[in-house]
Amino acid sequence: MAILVAGGTKGIGRAIAKAFAEQAGDVFLGYHGDDAAAAAAAEAVSQAGGRPHLVKADAGTPEGCAAMAEAASAVAGRLDQVVHCAVDAYASTTLAADPARFARAVTTNGTSLLFLVQAVLPLLASGSSVFYLTSRGGRIVVSNYAAVGVAKALAESLMRYLAVELAPRGIRINAIAPAIVETDAVRTLFGAEAGEIVRAAASHNPTGRGVRDSDYTSLMLWLASPAAEFIQGQVIFVNGGANLSG
Repeated sequence: MAILVAGGTKGIGRAIAKAFAEQAGDVFLGYHGDDAAAAAAAEAVSQAGGRPHLVKADAGTPEGCAAMAEAASAVAGRLDQVVHCAVDAYASTTLAADPARFARAVTTNGTSLLFLVQAVLPLLASGSSVFYLTSRGGRIVVSNYAAVGVAKALAESLMRYLAVELAPRGIRINAIAPAIVETDAVRTLFGAEAGEIVRAAASHNPTGRGVRDSDYTSLMLWLASPAAEFIQGQVIFVNGGANLSG
């Protein structure tokens, strides 16, 4: 088996890559620029039983997505799982946003899901799965999160359109929305308040704790299995019920 994780060398993407490593075999880790983080992620995947392959490319462009697909094609010849976890953490309100910067962030955070699926399509077969990582910010307003939240909403809609076209091929696509995790992107978006926001989210969670990596990776492993072949085009929240009340 083989998996490609765009944005797979940090945070949630790295956790997903590690979780799939043993059964996936070849793990393609797409990343934009942090070579040190990429090397550490590759080592983590190797220790988890996978064969890591680093692909330095811009997931926010068709060319970058094509480069990731080409790397997977050259080594594995196929992809069983594809994960879009890349994020451009542009922190801004809507009215104060630089138009060009905002558009670029929305492309990377949302529209590039289409670029990625188009690029990897020749490598997918019946039984393959595509995952998009989304968040509550695509449905509610979060301060300084506009360029990410708007893109998440866009990509959730795009996912549904893709699902209708992928389903006849036996390919599934679903979106996973974990509770907030203190990643580099979250620290960029919320600055010094990031840690307190994550702790507050955990303390107010109906389930009484914050999200663990295993909460969403276990779900994704199951969704990637034949047991979940009839689950298509869904947004699944993994947040202990935090989205059920204000």
